[in-house]
Amino acid sequence: MKILLVDDDQLDRALVIRALQKSDLSTQISEAVTVDQGLEMYAANAYDIVLLDYQMPQRNGIEMIVELRNESKDNSIAIVMMSSSEDEELSLACIRAGAQDFLLKSEISSARLKRALLHASTRFELEQKLFQTYQKVKLLAETDSLTGLSNRYYFDESLKQVLTINCRCEQQTALLLFDLDNFKLVNDTFGHDVGDLLLKKVVLRIKSCLRGSETFARLGGDEFAIMLNNLSSSDQAGQVARRVVTVLHKPFEIASAFIKTTVSVGISIFPENGRTSEVLFKHADIAMYRAKKNGRNQICFFETEMQKKFYLRVKTEAELRVAIDEKQLKLYYQPVINPETNQILGLEALVRWQVGDELRMPDQFISVAEDTRQIIPIGDWVMEEAISTLAQWNKKYNRSLTMAVNVSAHQLSDTHLVQHWKDCLERHNVPAELIDIEITETALLKDTIETHNTLIGLSDLKCRLSLDDFGTGYSSISHLRNYPISVVKIDKSLIPLNDRDIRKIALMKGLVSMASILGLEVIAEGVETKYQVSLCKAFSILHVQGYYYAKPLHQKDIENKYLNNTETKIN
Repeated sequence: MKILLVDDDQLDRALVIRALQKSDLSTQISEAVTVDQGLEMYAANAYDIVLLDYQMPQRNGIEMIVELRNESKDNSIAIVMMSSSEDEELSLACIRAGAQDFLLKSEISSARLKRALLHASTRFELEQKLFQTYQKVKLLAETDSLTGLSNRYYFDESLKQVLTINCRCEQQTALLLFDLDNFKLVNDTFGHDVGDLLLKKVVLRIKSCLRGSETFARLGGDEFAIMLNNLSSSDQAGQVARRVVTVLHKPFEIASAFIKTTVSVGISIFPENGRTSEVLFKHADIAMYRAKKNGRNQICFFETEMQKKFYLRVKTEAELRVAIDEKQLKLYYQPVINPETNQILGLEALVRWQVGDELRMPDQFISVAEDTRQIIPIGDWVMEEAISTLAQWNKKYNRSLTMAVNVSAHQLSDTHLVQHWKDCLERHNVPAELIDIEITETALLKDTIETHNTLIGLSDLKCRLSLDDFGTGYSSISHLRNYPISVVKIDKSLIPLNDRDIRKIALMKGLVSMASILGLEVIAEGVETKYQVSLCKAFSILHVQGYYYAKPLHQKDIENKYLNNTETKIN
C-alpha cells in the first residue's frame, strides 16, 4: 500500500510511521510537510491513500482535499484526515469535503490506524462503484438507446439552461425541429427493423454535416431536434438546416433496398419567437407543420420575415451559381482624382450583378458568395477583368493608371491566390506596382497563417496593399505595424461635412499626418462636396475618390469622360 503522509509536524509524522510499521500492513510511505508539496508529489506519483493533517501553515487539509477531488488526474484515492481537534463539526466538514475517515491524533495506534486505512479504502471503493452506477443510470436517463443521441429529457434541460443564461445577454439561440417525411411508410413496407436501421444511418449522415458544437437529440420516433447557441444572425440556422436537408439527398442502402428519405424542418429563434423552451418548441412545431404543408423536404421559419429572408438567400445562392457563366457580373470603375490638377490617377474596380433589369449591389450578394465560397471564382473573374481592362487603357492611352481591386478574407485564405495574380499580371503585361489590393480590417482580424502568407506573397509581387476604411476599426494602427501596408483609404465617415465639425477636422489632419510620417499614400474616399475637396487640398491629399467627381461608371463612360479627352471637367 503506497501512502502519502502530509503533516508539517515532524513528531506527529514519526508517530504515524511507527504505528504503520507495527501493523502487519505492507506500506511504502512518502512524506510531505505542506499542502503544496503534497499536491506536487500526488501529481508526480501514484498512491493508494493519503494521510492528511488538518492544521498546517498557509493552507489547511480541507483545501488539499478539495484540490485532490477536482484534480484532472485520476482522483481515485482514499483520504484519511487527522487532527488534534475534537471538534465534531470539523470532522463532519472533512467528510463532506471528500475524506473517507477522520482520526484524532491522540487516539492513533497501530490497530486504529490499520482499521482506519482499510475502512477508508473499502469505503472509497464502494463510493466509486456507487458513482459509476450513478453515471450509468444518468447516461441511460439522458441518452437515446437506439441512436446514442441525447434524448428529449436531456435536450429539454439543456435548452432551458441555455435560455436562462441567454436571457441575461440576449444572445440568439435557434431550435431546429424536424422529422422524416413518410417514415411510417418505411416501417409499413420494410418493417420496424429496417426503420430502426434507417434512423441510425440518418443520424450518422446528419452528424457528418454538423460541426460538433450543436446539441443534437432524438425526441422520439422519427422526430429530432438541434439547438444552435450564440448565433450572430438567424441566417446561420438556415444554413445548418440546409446542410441537414442536403446531406439526405443520397438514398440509403439497407437490406438490399435503396430507401430515399427527406426531412421537413421547422425553425424558431430565441428571443424573437419566444423566451421559454415551451414556446420555442410550440413555434418550431408550427413551422415544421408549414414545411410539410408546403410539400415536405422543406425548411420553414416560424417568423414570416425570417422566412422571406431565408428564401431570398436560397434564391440568391442559386442564381449566383450561374452568374459568371451567363456573364451577369459587371465591373464598374470609380476614378481616383488628383484634386490639384483634376487629372485621373487610377480607378477602383467595383463588381455589380445584372439580373434582367435589376442591377444588384455588392451588399446584396457578397456575403452569400463568401458563405458559399463562390467568392473565389467571382474574385478570379474580377481580377482577370480588371487587369485586362487596365492593360488596354494604359496601352491605348499611353497612361500608367493604377487599379484597386477588393479582396475578401475568404480569398486571402486561398493558397492559390498569389499565383493567380502573378499569372494574370504576366499574361496582360501589367506591372504589379500599378495594382492596389484593397483589404478591410475585418479581413485582417482573421489572422491565420494562410492569410498572413497570402498578404506577404502579394506584397512580394510588388502589388501595393491598401487598407480600406482606415480609422474606423479598433486595430488599424497595429495593422500598419504587422503588415506591409502601402496605402490607407480614409473612410467617408471621418471626412468632415463642413468647417464646424472641428473634431473630425482635427482627427482627419492627425491621421493624414501620421500616414505621411510612415511614408504611406493617403486616399480620401467618399468625397462629395466642394468643401471636402478643398479640405483634402489643404491637407495635401493628392488622391481623392467620391461622388463629387463621379459615381462608379461603365468602362465606356470612363473612356469618354476621362481618357478620350485631354482635359476633364469636374462638375
